[in-house]
Amino acid sequence: MKTNGISRRAFAAGALAGTGVLAACGNGIGSRGGSLIDSRVDVTLEEMYRTYPNTVQLSQKANGMLVMPLVTEAGLGFGGAYGRGALRVDNATVDYYSVVKGSGGLQIGAQQFAHVLFFMTQEALTEFRRGPGWAAGADLEYVISDQGDSVAADTTTALSPVLAAVFARAGLRIGATLEGTKYTRIIP
Repeated sequence: MKTNGISRRAFAAGALAGTGVLAACGNGIGSRGGSLIDSRVDVTLEEMYRTYPNTVQLSQKANGMLVMPLVTEAGLGFGGAYGRGALRVDNATVDYYSVVKGSGGLQIGAQQFAHVLFFMTQEALTEFRRGPGWAAGADLEYVISDQGDSVAADTTTALSPVLAAVFARAGLRIGATLEGTKYTRIIP
């Protein structure tokens, strides 16, 4: 006689395997992901303030700062970038974000860098937080883009709602811009 049902042993093995798979799909609540990101953000801000002292004054004027301590970017024809960071308002983390970027064209190499977005108006910060995902565009004004640059408080940067500082680069790839980069809220 032939049975088409599942044996108890096969069911138990499947349930055990399924439990391991489902455990790996956790939502992050109760994990150390947030504290790890926060410690990396603290170190990144200390480095930025030490290397570019003018950013201290800029951070005091900002309504909020999105700090991405480590963004890894690589490309060979097609490229991409990924990183995780925290949004700080009044020196306290209020949300965590991931950053994703895709690109295509003549490119080769890889690099890692940190960046900080300064939200200079409450409207820009509110728009960033309320959106399902925010994409950095050409309207982003850079205050630090290469080693040796410094913050210039000129008319352009004083009126820009979002300022960017890109620093601490390592790797062999030319250029690090944030245009076309998408930020999404996450639970680490």
